[in-house]
Amino acid sequence: MFESQEQIRAAQERWEQQTLWPALERAPERNVRFMTTSSTPIERLYTPRDLEGNDYLRDIAHPGEYPYTRGIHPTGYRGKVWTMRMFAGFGTAEETNARFHYLLSQGQTGLSIAFDMPTLYGRDTDHPLVEGEFGKCGVAVSSLADMEILLDGIPLEQVSTSMTINSPAAIIWAMYLVVAEKRGIPWARLRGTTQNDILKEYIAQNEYIFPPEPSMRLVVDTIEFASRHVPQWNPVSVSGYHIREAGATAAQELAFTLADGRAYVEACLARGLDIDTFAPRLSFFFNAHNDFFEEIAKYRAARRIWARLMRETYGARQERSWWLRFHTQTAGCSLTAQQPEVNIVRTAIQALAAVLGGTQSLHTNSMDEALALPSEKAVTIALRTQQVIASESGVTNTVDPLGGSYFVEALTDQMEREANAYFRAIDEQGGVIAAIRNGYFQREIADAAYRYQQEIDGGEREIVGVNAYTVEAPLEIPILAMDPEGERKHVARLNQVRRERDQPRARAALAALRASAQSGENTMPAILDCVRAYCTLGEMCDVLREVFGVYQETVVV
Repeated sequence: MFESQEQIRAAQERWEQQTLWPALERAPERNVRFMTTSSTPIERLYTPRDLEGNDYLRDIAHPGEYPYTRGIHPTGYRGKVWTMRMFAGFGTAEETNARFHYLLSQGQTGLSIAFDMPTLYGRDTDHPLVEGEFGKCGVAVSSLADMEILLDGIPLEQVSTSMTINSPAAIIWAMYLVVAEKRGIPWARLRGTTQNDILKEYIAQNEYIFPPEPSMRLVVDTIEFASRHVPQWNPVSVSGYHIREAGATAAQELAFTLADGRAYVEACLARGLDIDTFAPRLSFFFNAHNDFFEEIAKYRAARRIWARLMRETYGARQERSWWLRFHTQTAGCSLTAQQPEVNIVRTAIQALAAVLGGTQSLHTNSMDEALALPSEKAVTIALRTQQVIASESGVTNTVDPLGGSYFVEALTDQMEREANAYFRAIDEQGGVIAAIRNGYFQREIADAAYRYQQEIDGGEREIVGVNAYTVEAPLEIPILAMDPEGERKHVARLNQVRRERDQPRARAALAALRASAQSGENTMPAILDCVRAYCTLGEMCDVLREVFGVYQETVVV
């Protein structure tokens, strides 16, 4: 027998009068603001009254069934646990290749490649504008020769690979494809993801090269090419991670990410692509921040919103087109340089939220990442964190164990409402690119980040080791040391490539790339020919800079 809303209301009033208020008189609640990491107020108690209007079959449903609030797979992790994909990349291709082999030997099940700043900006390592940035935040890749070393000994047909690259994504992906081609591995057997989310660069991370319109064209070129030639590859990973790292709230991360996803869908439809040929390979990338329940609700709301958008708004017919598949990374911005071992605890809580939210793959940050790139010891502990959750915690035994929680379902509904409000605001401004150009996203994120910092500075929000439970103690964890000769070795290889390649072939390939960019045709075939001719990353991006121009951000005030 199910109680009516009126019966529940009466019972709650009785509970307040007879149980709650006497307890508060004896022991008052702590004098703090009860709120999420995003500053959303949290009620003392959640009951079925908070789910009034929520229909189980329509809004929650069973795992593996539309709208996938409880997950896209009916068995959850009982059949297969998430891919453990540790983000790695530093210094030379040789050093990073060695880290890849180490991680795979320790039980990692997928690769995730970080690139350094010159690579992210489409510059060769010896360009004067990127002096001093070699290998500091990822691996340097200036040509196919570097990619060949980076992937040496890696069974590309067996390992799923994610590459965090955006503006030059088409070029870096082409290098990966050519490495496989030279080994005789059919592209149809390759599995992985290229981040390739240029819109979030204008919104949050600022690692863009070209203006938004030609950048969007390059993204659609890769989506179209993948759908025809690399069918198991995810050509774009729509990324809320960096939006959250810039200071956004959970609801902003959710809304802005899915708004970007809508923009890519609409750009592909404008190209003339059928939605069911590309939508099943779109993927997403979310942050896992400190507030355990808020993050779980965010992931559940994301699946539901995306399923409804794809089926009801865009008319996708295939079930896989309705799925929101996502990778998660624990929150880098939550890590502290103070008491870095405490970051292990933060990462474990964040990783557990991602798992309970139904992530398809997961990266756990290392305890020392607020200080440097992770050491071997730190990254091993981070990987072991995932393995303990998978093997020892019991949370993989049942599907969506928090489904039906009044609190979680109410937060999920609230997330969806807030995201839909942001969609309306973005649409009123003319869409994502228009909102980027007028600074809407940047202002929203800046306001949220400022409010969060004020709460820390004012003591409303405690950060262990920063403004609470502080200690004065020397740092006692090992810090990664990179090869001091790495940059010299890399530049020597780059010069050798320039010197020994077939020069007429390289010049012809770059000329063909220029013609392709000017003509409006898909640029991927011309990019692949440039890669095969050992043209450098900087040379290819310079051609595109000449054709497309370079974007200058409008100052937001």
